[in-house]
Amino acid sequence: MTTRYRVEYALKTHRRDQLIEWIKGLLAVPFVLHSQPTAVFEPRHGSTEEMASIAHRRYAEILRDVEELINDHIAHQRAGTENHSKLRLLVPAVSKFFTPLLLHDAFVYQDARRFISHRRFVAPSFNDIRIILNTAQVMSLVRAGPLQLVTFDGDVTLYDDGQSLTPDNPIIPRILGLMRNGTSIGIVTAAGYTESRRYYERLYGLLDAIHSSDLPAHLKQNIIVLGGESSYLFKYSDDAPNLLKFVPRKEWILEEMQSWTEEDVTALLNVAEAALKECVNNLRLPAQLIRKERAVGIIPAPGGRFTREQLEETVLVTQKILEMSDVGQRLPFCAFNGGNDVFVDIGDKSWGVLSCQRFFGGIDGSKTLHVGDQFLSAGANDFKARLACTTAWIANPTETCQLLDETAELDALQQRKTV
Repeated sequence: MTTRYRVEYALKTHRRDQLIEWIKGLLAVPFVLHSQPTAVFEPRHGSTEEMASIAHRRYAEILRDVEELINDHIAHQRAGTENHSKLRLLVPAVSKFFTPLLLHDAFVYQDARRFISHRRFVAPSFNDIRIILNTAQVMSLVRAGPLQLVTFDGDVTLYDDGQSLTPDNPIIPRILGLMRNGTSIGIVTAAGYTESRRYYERLYGLLDAIHSSDLPAHLKQNIIVLGGESSYLFKYSDDAPNLLKFVPRKEWILEEMQSWTEEDVTALLNVAEAALKECVNNLRLPAQLIRKERAVGIIPAPGGRFTREQLEETVLVTQKILEMSDVGQRLPFCAFNGGNDVFVDIGDKSWGVLSCQRFFGGIDGSKTLHVGDQFLSAGANDFKARLACTTAWIANPTETCQLLDETAELDALQQRKTV
């Protein structure tokens, strides 16, 4: 049951995506004007199909208009005047666009599957729009093709939170399909391990499947794991003990990352640790502090669990303290809620994705798709990936499979058109 408390909590700024909320508000107008719940009781008001047809047309028109606003914003980006675009004035928090978004066509595609226009009592929702945006992005990537790099978050994107990528995971054949088509794969995860064994334990189903597959050797090399957001890189190797070979930082880090000194890393983690301890004391959290080489965080004490509000309060406080610190202004970091813990990592997903692009020869953001589940403006470690490439916001591993199925379907359709 949805309480007033839950509704009001969901409206907090840090839990909203301004672009999606703005589109949702635009689509609410035709829903109110053209949906007729009374038709359930009074058939003479018009058939459901007639009402659905009108709603479909109006929704599609609005999304076509939004599509044009995005095209205008992209033109301003290229001219260096994005702050003057109409979309930026309407949605101040709008991020960078690497490609156009085919919103009209994506809506037609999803409406045929979700029957959004047929609904009389439930307006187009946040999730409807999120999924339409994902499809629009995939359509744009496929039509401009080829898709050169797909990066994935780990928990909740490839597998359930805290679990592993087991051999029976349905996403494995879909990733193998991408690799067979020449698409490189990067798994960009917050898990910060210095040993390949730990990553193998999380990803063994996929790594073993690649090892035993009939993929040519050069295609098997097209998968890497970047841990700690942007701290440790391992590449696939048939000869490595855990099928993953450690790659020294000097071979893959970006030029900008070379200025990240160990002194600053230690200083930032010290500030973060102090902020986390302050939150633990203030909120009386049953927590254990974990300090790693390039990360620091808190996890529940045995038998304990944090509430959602405690997690988000801790993230927001820690993030603000770091932003106000001298070292936090010199060194990129990511403070996020990982499900039932809070961690601060050096760097963030944007640096991780950019590093993957560099490792594979300099792939452009318009040829890269990052798939993740955390895109809210605070406490979400996929959010910064929007600075590096196109993105798809999923809610669970099942949606990741559906997204990759859409990609394969749309790619096959595009190939038939070009023959």
